[in-house]
Amino acid sequence: MATTTRERPAVLNLTPAAEARIAALMAQAPEGTIGVKLSTPRRGCSGLAYSVDYVAEANPMDERIDTPGGAFFVDGASVLYLIGSTMDWVEDDFTAGFVFENPNAKGACGCGESFTV
Repeated sequence: MATTTRERPAVLNLTPAAEARIAALMAQAPEGTIGVKLSTPRRGCSGLAYSVDYVAEANPMDERIDTPGGAFFVDGASVLYLIGSTMDWVEDDFTAGFVFENPNAKGACGCGESFTV
């Protein structure tokens, strides 16, 4: 009996707008920056928040996504909260920021700054 291997789902899907924003961030990154990293620290009304920061060194526990504009890392401790999520960059007349569509989130606070799984 042959066994089949399922393809591993993407940790995070980046839209073209998110990739373009990562490229813009990397173009103005401080010296020594090797990429941009997404993590989900505990904070906010619902427990977890999305945080995007520059990183100067790779952590072997993090997931690495190579984008046309540079390396994008997902914090190893946050992977389970983010599998299958989509990260987008949205700008309008009043605000600009990364927006997340997370199928793992069971709820979010009213302001959209934090979520619960």
